[in-house]
Parts: sequence; structure tokens; C-alpha cells
Amino acid sequence: MFIVQTYVAPSAIHGNGVFVGEDLGEGQPIWRFAPGLDLVVPFDVIASSPRAFQDYMEMYAYVSPLVGGGMVLSCDHAKFINHCDDPNTVIDGHTTLARRRISKGEEITCDYRICVADWSGHF
Repeated sequence: MFIVQTYVAPSAIHGNGVFVGEDLGEGQPIWRFAPGLDLVVPFDVIASSPRAFQDYMEMYAYVSPLVGGGMVLSCDHAKFINHCDDPNTVIDGHTTLARRRISKGEEITCDYRICVADWSGHF
């Protein structure tokens, strides 16, 4: 879950993105996996769910290299983080940090190649 102020708005990268509502310093924690708020939906539950839910999970959830047993579905705006080859965040265990200073109003990005275990490299 985000531990800084965020909002969702149209993204120049893809669809909607998540943007910071405050200035962030380099190395500042901005997101942390929060069991019970960030859900791990078991793979078998997803597979036996209606196609509409499977499509939703494919769009907004991800397979984490650190959290097993299913797909992670964030409870907040984190589901709108877009990929960037040169992201402004870095992953440190179950915490996401600002890789550099991120200004209020800037889109938060991550490198899916690092934070998504099964990312194929295309959308």
C-alpha cells in the first residue's frame, strides 16, 4: 500500500497512471506490501472465477517474485503503476523506494522486469 499521497490521472505511458501528491526525496519509502490490504489471490481461485474477473486480475494484479501462492492485488492506487525502462522507483524487499527525487504531480513508474515475476515484456 502507498505510504505517501497519490492520485490517479491519465498517463502519457498507458491509460491511467498513479502520480505523487507530494514531493519525495531520493530513497524515501513510498510503497510497502501490507498483508490484508494488499491481497494475494490464489491462482486456483483466479482460474475458477468468471472471465471478467480473470481479465481484471490480468490488468491490475501481478505475480510477485517475493510473494508466492497467487497474484498480488493492491488495495490502493498501486494497481495503476506503469512500466518504465528507466523508472523513478527501486524495489528493496517488500518496500518500494524513490530512486531519485520525485516531484509532486510526477507519475510513479517501476520496471516490470524486476517487480513482476511473469512479465513477458509486452502488453
